[in-house]
Parts: sequence; structure tokens; C-alpha cells
Amino acid sequence: MRILIVGPSWVGDMVMAQTLFACLKLRHGADCAIDVLAPDWSRPILERMPEVRNALSFPLGHGVLDLAARRRIGHSLRGQYDQAIVLPNSLKSALVPWFAGIPQRTGWRGEMRYGLLNDLRLLDKQRYPLMIERFMALAFEPTHVLQRPYPRPTLSIDSDSRQAALAHFELELDRPVLALCPGAEFGEAKRWPVEHYARVADEKIRQGWQVWLFGSASDRVGCEDIRSQLIPGLREESVNLAGATSLAEAIDLLSCAHAVVSNDSGLMHVAAALNRPLVALYGSTSPDFTPPLAAQVEIVRLGLDCSPCFDRTCRFGHYNCLRDLPPELVLDALQRLVGEPLADPQAI
Repeated sequence: MRILIVGPSWVGDMVMAQTLFACLKLRHGADCAIDVLAPDWSRPILERMPEVRNALSFPLGHGVLDLAARRRIGHSLRGQYDQAIVLPNSLKSALVPWFAGIPQRTGWRGEMRYGLLNDLRLLDKQRYPLMIERFMALAFEPTHVLQRPYPRPTLSIDSDSRQAALAHFELELDRPVLALCPGAEFGEAKRWPVEHYARVADEKIRQGWQVWLFGSASDRVGCEDIRSQLIPGLREESVNLAGATSLAEAIDLLSCAHAVVSNDSGLMHVAAALNRPLVALYGSTSPDFTPPLAAQVEIVRLGLDCSPCFDRTCRFGHYNCLRDLPPELVLDALQRLVGEPLADPQAI
């Protein structure tokens, strides 16, 4: 069985899509060939998934139609696949498999995709409340009942690649590492305040930890703000990696963490797929839809009456769902997760 996956456009969704790949292997056997058509940024994630044979470059940016380019890509894939599974719900995401003439084209009903998809599913949100369930269900016939326990995303780490990343940034593992991921591409309503992150960093450094801050280039200023709130002598035990690492390096370095504190973001799902002890912070969003999928997770949220609202910015302007979430709750969660960490994070 040769299957083309049209992948999602967000880091966290791409990590969670590994549950679909695992289900396809379960249904069709280990020889099932899975290729994923996705933006180049996702290659470091897909290369760390043993289920994926090839990560195929999709050069168009999010939201770009470019019908001619989609036709050209589709024609280049003719005759290579038995099935396509389209994870985004947009009409344009279904065009490449249709241009490729792939016999079976599977996906949920979305933006007028009749004809483009010939295995069109009607989503029952009550039956599949989790995003991973909506991914996994596409691996099977519509009547299939998903079996628990569900597969968990698991990213493979190459030790040489990991060592190269440590050397590149001159990082040492002589003290336990607390990774902080204070960004969120979705918007301000997902971001725990920097002063709360600084309070957690201060406490853990005083306990003998070091702090590594992760994120994109747009998160670099916020991460530096966290460091600036640490007093001299403590500040030097932190490093701002936001915007400095590639995604591949960020994944490898996150695998070194003894614990991770993260907003609901793509890096949260990466940390979960690396099986790092994780404190996940939720405000405007809900763990009932996209929870971190790992064994060692503490979810911290206030659950105010106005949340989850799933808004990018607070409609009331107060952001109390995160501003009123005290650092002590996160520190308590870290203590429950790791207590005194082991010297080797891979042994956790």
C-alpha cells in the first residue's frame, strides 16, 4: 500500500499526525509506504518519525492557492500512490491528490471538496472529540471503532545530531535542564506572562538547575525579557535559544531537558513526543481537544467561566485565564513530576 499524506500546516498538528501514520502501519502492515507532502519547515519532524518513508517538499506558503503549481506537483506524483489522505480541511489542500489521479482520496468534508475527494467522511465531533481521533479515524473504514490505548507520537533522536547541537551552542549537561517554551504562534491568549516564567526560572536556578529558553525569532524578545528579570548571578545560568536554533536543533536540544514548561504550542507537542516531563499551561484553549500525548504530563489551568474561548486575543482584554495562574502551581507541578532529576535526561 502506497499512501500520500497531505500534511497540516502547524508544528503541533504535524506531531500529532504521527498517530495516523502508526494506525496506517497497523492496518496495512510494516511494508506500507507513507510519504508526507508538507512545507519544508516540517522536514525535521517527519525525519524523526520512523513510520514516514519520505518527506515531500510542498513549496507553497499557508493560504496560497497557485493553481498552476498545485497542478504541476500533482502531475509529478501520478501513478505513485494507491491512496491520499488529506488532513487540512481546505479545498486547495485536496487539489494535488486530484491532479495526481490517486485512486482513493480520503478526508473529512470541508470547503466544497465534493469530487476532489472520493472517500469523503462526515465528521461526528461527539464520536471523535480529540484531534488525534480525527486523524486516526482516516486510517480505517468509517465503521471502524478506534482501539485504546491510542498510539503516542514518539520522535526519534540521533545521538550524533544531539551532540552536534550541544556543541554548536556550547551547552553542557552538568546541571539539570529546565526548558521553557513561552511563545505561541496562535496569539497572546495562549501566552503565560513573562514575569511568571521568570519566577519559575529564578526558583529552579536557585535549586541548581539551568534554564534554556526555546521559541521562534518572534519569541526572542520575550525570552530575553524573562532573562532580564533574573538577578545577576542567576541570569548567567540561562540561555536564550529562541530564533537561534533551527527546528531540528530545537528538537534535539529539547530532548536533553529534564523538564519542560510550555504554553499550548507546537513545542509543547514536540516535548511530549520526546517523552520529556512536561508542565503544559492552558488558558484560552483546551486540553480536551489537543492535549499533550505523553506519560509524564501535568496540565495547569484555571478553567475560568470565560475559557476556553479559543480566541487569539482576550475579548475582555484582561487575559485572566493566564495572568491569574500563579507560578506556584507550576513549581508544584514540576516537583510532582521530577522532584530531584536524574543526571541523564534520557534515563527519565
